[in-house]
Amino acid sequence: MTVLVGRTAADNDVLTLKIASQKDFWMHVASESGSHVVVRNPDGLDALPKETLLFAASLAARYSKAKNAKRVQVHVARARDVSKPRGFARGKVVLKRYQSVKVEPHSD
Repeated sequence: MTVLVGRTAADNDVLTLKIASQKDFWMHVASESGSHVVVRNPDGLDALPKETLLFAASLAARYSKAKNAKRVQVHVARARDVSKPRGFARGKVVLKRYQSVKVEPHSD
């Protein structure tokens, strides 16, 4: 599966709001700033394979301010459940529905 990572707030906006399709999976570390991660889902799977979920979530943790933590909580949503209200700063979004997973940040 293809995993995309935004590196700046502007990248995050483009990735989340312009590149991601409604059925793609979206991830971001909880309660910290960091990269948005999108896992492409061209086959419309209802859930990600566990290995893909953990890998992508660990990337979200790695490219966040929580990268030095032992375990990090990452929100996982469908791209269709991520929106950006008018006036929000770059990279800031609101989640309609999400689940969370705890992972270790990916190491280099």
